[in-house]
Parts: sequence; C-alpha cells; structure tokens
Amino acid sequence: MAPAKSSNGGKDMYSVILPTFNERQNLPIITWLLNRTFSEQNLDWELVIVDDGSPDGTQEVAAQLVKAYSPHIQLRPRTGKLGLGTAYVHGLKYAKGNYIVIMDADFSHHPKFIPQMIQKMKEGDYDIVTGTRYAGDGGVYGWDLKRKLTSKGANIFADTVLRPGVSDLTGSFRLYKRAVLEKLFESTDARGFTMQMALAVTAKAKGYSIGEVPISFVDRVYGDSKLGGEEIVEYAKGVLQLWWSI
Repeated sequence: MAPAKSSNGGKDMYSVILPTFNERQNLPIITWLLNRTFSEQNLDWELVIVDDGSPDGTQEVAAQLVKAYSPHIQLRPRTGKLGLGTAYVHGLKYAKGNYIVIMDADFSHHPKFIPQMIQKMKEGDYDIVTGTRYAGDGGVYGWDLKRKLTSKGANIFADTVLRPGVSDLTGSFRLYKRAVLEKLFESTDARGFTMQMALAVTAKAKGYSIGEVPISFVDRVYGDSKLGGEEIVEYAKGVLQLWWSI
C-alpha cells in the first residue's frame, strides 16, 4: 500500500507516538536522541507524547520540551492510566505524518535503529517494519534469565498457535505506513499489552507485508517495568482469542 499524504505539504513526515507513564527522567534524553537522529538524516519529524496522568511530573517536563523543540513536539495527555493500546490510537488522532513510529520511552528502543527501519521499508516497499530481538544480530541486554525466558516463551507460544511469520511478535518498536495503521486499528479489538501481537497477526491476515530489522533491546535505565502477572495472563488470553478469530 502506498503511504498516505502527510499534512506537511505532501512531503514525507515521520510521527513518533510515545506513550508515557512516570517517564520524567527518561523523556528529555529520548527526545534529544530522536531530534539528533532525524536531524542527521534530514527527515521531517514530530513527537506525539501521550501521557496518562503521570504523578511524577512527566507532563511538566513534556511541556518544557514542547517549547524547547518547537514545532516538533505535541503533548496530548489523558486523564488517567487508560492502557498502552489506546494511547497509540489517541496519539494517531493528532499525528501529522504519513509514516508512524511507535516505540517505548525508556531507552529499550534506541532511535538509532529508525533510519535502518526507514531504509528497509523503502527498499522492500513494506507496509510495516518491526524491530526484532530474535533474528539476525538482534538481542536483549539487562534482563535476568527469568525475564528472557518469559519473553522468548511468549513469542514461541504465539508463533506456535498463530503462525504469524514474524520473529518478534511482542515487540513494540515499529514503523507503519499511516494508512495501514489506521486500517489495523479499525479491525483490531485488543488494546492492552496484546495489541502489538494483534496488530501483526491482523496485518498478515489482511495481506500487508512486514519487514524486520534486528535491534538491541536494552532494559530500562530509570523507572519500573509496567509488565506484571496480570499482563502475562492477558497476553495468553489474547493469543487464544486471536487464534479463535482468524
């Protein structure tokens, strides 16, 4: 599918949707890295910060960044912790780009891989390019053995049940053609930690093409992981629900 026109005079523009919750320490650094990455590549870009009412002052920091990096940053807060999946939907409403990057704010996804993802999409005319920890020279750093086994096991479980043809089904560092992401949101019900899996499986079912770029995934430097036992149970249920529906 050809990319939609951006609202930037028809020139390609990359919108990064960044959900945040208690990321006050991480946000200034990831913003600086994004600015450097896109500036070095001479690409038009913007950052859409979707904060879910962080009590640690994340929104105050974001407001300062909006001024410092004007006109590249939007702050689109919500009133409470409403979930990761709906944060992407919310951010997309305000994004101006015809290409959409989704990623985490905690440095587990380094912006240095974005140019590789863009090149991959252009070379193969892919509808989606996803960063993968489990192919090529990709890898995970900073996790203990239990966390690594949980992540790898989740991907093996989903791959066995769903056969999606993607090596890192739970990865949340992706580049989408905007029109493709909009179509996927229309037909994907999952809104929690299972959303990444649901988007990839739905994309394959609809015939969209997915390319992969190996990435180095590094555990967060500041703050706590949002993944807990409830999210693991939700993920397992999500896999079975997707299997039933496709």
